[in-house]
Amino acid sequence: MSLEVIAAILGGLTIGSALMVVISKHPVRSVLYLVLTFFLISSNYILMNAQFLAIVNIIVYAGAIMVLFLFVLMLLNLNKENEPKSSMLVTFSAVIAGGALFTVLIAALKDGAVMAQAAVETANQQGLVQNLGQLLFTKYVLPFEVSSVLFIAAMVGAVLLAKREKQTLS
Repeated sequence: MSLEVIAAILGGLTIGSALMVVISKHPVRSVLYLVLTFFLISSNYILMNAQFLAIVNIIVYAGAIMVLFLFVLMLLNLNKENEPKSSMLVTFSAVIAGGALFTVLIAALKDGAVMAQAAVETANQQGLVQNLGQLLFTKYVLPFEVSSVLFIAAMVGAVLLAKREKQTLS
């Protein structure tokens, strides 16, 4: 079997499991499909000779974050009776946001075909940690720092929400 066929099969499985994350009505099953999606993404990283990214994806996302998601879902004890009814405006805005995301993805894929030729030339050194660090702290330093600020803001927000719930319960 050639690598293109394996990549196509893994890509199809990844897209299928990602769709099941969204389609699944049971939250725990959705999280388990997300774990499967992370493992499939890691296998795609291995095919692209990015072993470091594959291991980090498995350890950080599938290992730590998804376990946290499962614990939160089990502690929340979600029921159908507690779910608020969504209005037509929320549904309409979700469709608009999804359409905008789809448009951005199509535009990115269109430009991605041109960039694939340049990636073939440097494929033999793509998975090395030294090259990854070099790229991360030179070319992609701004997105790296923005994502770290977003993570800190998310943690502060989670702490504030938890603290507010504690105060209302007291």
